Amino acid sequence: MSKVDYTKQTTIVTGASSGLGAEFATQLAARGSNLVLVARRADRLEALAEQLARQHGVAVTVIARDLGTPDAGRALRADLEGRGIHATSLVNNAGFGTHNNFWDEDPDQLQSMITLNINALVDLSRAYIEPLSKGNGVLINVASLLGYQPTPYLSVYGATKAFVLSFTESLWEETRDSELGVLAICPGAMETEFFETAGAAADYGTKRATPQDVVKIALNTLDRRSAPPSVITNGRPLAVATKFLPRRQVVRLMGALGRRAIAK
Repeated sequence: MSKVDYTKQTTIVTGASSGLGAEFATQLAARGSNLVLVARRADRLEALAEQLARQHGVAVTVIARDLGTPDAGRALRADLEGRGIHATSLVNNAGFGTHNNFWDEDPDQLQSMITLNINALVDLSRAYIEPLSKGNGVLINVASLLGYQPTPYLSVYGATKAFVLSFTESLWEETRDSELGVLAICPGAMETEFFETAGAAADYGTKRATPQDVVKIALNTLDRRSAPPSVITNGRPLAVATKFLPRRQVVRLMGALGRRAIAK
């Protein structure tokens, strides 16, 4: 694909009220993209939208919505196109995790996690893959460094991110003949609200990156003439090390790191 001209893009960013999503919105606006910001917290979205529109002169639409519902993607596309807004790029960032023994997890919360981290992401990707693949935009799905190996005590979260990684890399191949840039980003620990939400200091021995650095790496990767299907933005030594260990040792190692994080 050729380098993306963001001044011709209207990009949906989910989970845009804080952290990585807000940073994606900020850097995309700086590159000239119009935005659709989606999250549940309307007050934060409105404040961010006002700031970005003022600073960068882009159009910013706010959609305060819970994506953890059936047909979330199709419903969002119908809503936007009913307003005359035709998105050309998509950043699937919305998601959350919990850090606990599996048997102590709340079943309803686990279902909400799977619905948001997987179902909503797939439905949004399916809703927009055809119009996106006809243009020169991007589809960025936020996976995780933890998607590369089993993650005891983050078992469901890690599994959802392994799904996102595999799914996105498959879409990269399916769309290679188009001008759409498809990328799974795999951050390690970051300075965001994730750890407070998950209920642990689960950095797994990796230095925490800033959202600014993670987003910059993601967008710069897509600027490359031959962008890969995925990129690890920080914490690569963990992913590399687990490739060379027997599976049993990988699970034990990740379990030890997970228990230590709970103990903190």
